[in-house]
Amino acid sequence: MENKVIESTLEGILFTAGEPLECSRIAMAIGCSEQEVDQAAARLGDFYRYEQRGIRLVKLERSYQLTSAPEHADAIRRALETRKPPQLSPALLEVLSIIAYFQPTTRGYIEQVRGVSSAYSVNTLLERGLIEECGKLSVPGRPTLFQTTKLFLKTFGLSSLEDLPSLPESGEEKQGGEKK
Repeated sequence: MENKVIESTLEGILFTAGEPLECSRIAMAIGCSEQEVDQAAARLGDFYRYEQRGIRLVKLERSYQLTSAPEHADAIRRALETRKPPQLSPALLEVLSIIAYFQPTTRGYIEQVRGVSSAYSVNTLLERGLIEECGKLSVPGRPTLFQTTKLFLKTFGLSSLEDLPSLPESGEEKQGGEKK
């Protein structure tokens, strides 16, 4: 199949979907390989950035989505008269960070790390779609496991969890890299 046809079809699918679509699903719909979809997405993404278009093609793990260009967010918000989403409190950010770095994880583990109850924070993050349940731990009581969502990646401008910054090393270090 010709590259321009794949790009055009991919663009139409993503525009219409309005949400992330798996690469495999797109490839099946177009009738080409996932590699061809990846290549077409890269070309389209480069075109939108180079031409300074108002949209971006975003990769979220193995999915793609068309979004508005971040530099136009204020104008888009004003035009659509939408309110800014509520900011995340320090407690919500702390819980979200624990889940992001140690997922899948349980509420018990989060509370152990924080030293306080985290039920409200976990429920708030679930309601906002930044985390989701992803199974049960195979121990007595079968606690629920939580992981981050694609909305989490999108909200924080990440393509995958590998894009998270590294955690600082534990323990204080002296000059020269020796631990105390």
